[in-house]
Amino acid sequence: MTLVTFSAWASSVILTKQVAIKQRGSMRTIPTLRAASVLAAFLWLSGCSPLADPAAATPDPGGRRLGSIAFEPCSLASPLTGNAIEAQCTTFEVAENPAAPEGRRIALNIAWLPNTGNSAAMPDPVFLLAGGPGQAATEHAGFVSLALADVRKQRDVILIDQRGTGKSHPLACMDDADKAQALPHDADARTLADFAGKCAAALDADPRFYTTSEAVGDLETVRTAMGAEKINLVGISYGTRVAQQYAARHPQHTRSLVLDGVAPNDLVVGAEFARTFERSLALQVAQCQKLPSCKARFPSDLRTQLRTLKTRLAAAPVEVDYRDPATGEFKRDTLTADTVLGISRMFSYMPQMAALLPVVMDEADAGRYGPLMALAQMMSGSVAGQMTQGMQWSVICAEDAPRYRADPADEATVLGDDMAELFYAACKGWPAGVAPEAFTAPLRSDVPALLLSGEIDPVTPPEYGERVLAGLPNGRHIVLSGQAHNVIGTGCMPKLVGQFIETTDPDALDLECTTTIGYVPPFTTFNGWEP
Repeated sequence: MTLVTFSAWASSVILTKQVAIKQRGSMRTIPTLRAASVLAAFLWLSGCSPLADPAAATPDPGGRRLGSIAFEPCSLASPLTGNAIEAQCTTFEVAENPAAPEGRRIALNIAWLPNTGNSAAMPDPVFLLAGGPGQAATEHAGFVSLALADVRKQRDVILIDQRGTGKSHPLACMDDADKAQALPHDADARTLADFAGKCAAALDADPRFYTTSEAVGDLETVRTAMGAEKINLVGISYGTRVAQQYAARHPQHTRSLVLDGVAPNDLVVGAEFARTFERSLALQVAQCQKLPSCKARFPSDLRTQLRTLKTRLAAAPVEVDYRDPATGEFKRDTLTADTVLGISRMFSYMPQMAALLPVVMDEADAGRYGPLMALAQMMSGSVAGQMTQGMQWSVICAEDAPRYRADPADEATVLGDDMAELFYAACKGWPAGVAPEAFTAPLRSDVPALLLSGEIDPVTPPEYGERVLAGLPNGRHIVLSGQAHNVIGTGCMPKLVGQFIETTDPDALDLECTTTIGYVPPFTTFNGWEP
């Protein structure tokens, strides 16, 4: 569900479906260059301009402490802002198996972003919970510092790489040279299961103990060691599941919740991907039909075009010449049905990228595949390495796969009914833990909560937020018109989130500023959209 996405759960589908196929050769054109600039500006920030971060300018002096935990100055790479984020970093040991504290110990990687107000920090810090599952919070410090800029004026922000991700004992498949192993580009269900089994056997870890429940235990252990009586939780996509589980188990220590891209506790992650994506496409098509220029330029239904391309390329993949938008090199590679479906789904996470989808697919529908191939290459490079696959399997194989039941409605969708089969295929070879009995129970809490959704989100639609809101009498759900997955960095949302965390009064927020946030019209040419 990726911060990176975070675009989160889409990246896992891309990896499973192997959209990031081997590249061999291409054609640099105005469309691919323009797409590159759009991607650089909008990837994951979803509208938050990647300007220099004021918090990155002045490094902290020496090492500092939070409770019993000692930190040292560090710099966190931030490719989105162009600056390094100055922070305080440390590692903190916990038991891999909480029931066997004398057994294997693992080190959690923790970063502390001190408040920027040059004053004593408020007693209840903010914990940012990353998406995925499989993303490392510290690797997105640039996004966090921008999205939580108002929060950081008074409060410290804590980033913990969830166990199994980043530098917290990652469940990464490595070869003898300690290089990450990629899934075979033509992986089917059996190949995925075999790959997962071999990876698990080679790990210095027991994958059964890298689930959401153990992560919640880690959060509580760190909170106690820091001496914080209460904490504020900001969950992004999959991180909303972690936040809800923590609030249910530790209500007395939860001051507030911000849930962006809400995943209900009873959601079977992966089971509804085909239908939520279909919903998102339908909304985008409907919006296009309301604009005369868009309707005239794209009379064909985007869903019909995608189905046509899927059928055509499944029967006969094509060799495509294109120019790599990153290097300018000419390349030639094979365009498959999975490539088309994968890039379509990834684009739907970001309105600014979704705006490119109709014109790119229209070109491909006419047999001109170069722009689509170039964008696929660019997108696969952007998501590479943002997800720790093993940790993701530990979560979904314990918490979701056992509850999956096929839905016949998937067959009529663009993605089809084989998506879930591949999504869960690795679980046949991956050692799975067991979710607690009450894991899927809806959160019922009086904790102040702010829920955020994008109207056209292809993976966590607004109805999910409404389901969770039903158990939060002190909550409020904001749905941003025309926006997609993860909206905390969009427009005035950083300001509103900052106000909420200070006041813990969601009903007092003035949402007038959100009325200027809306639908991003599709490009009618590669030079942009009609005014």
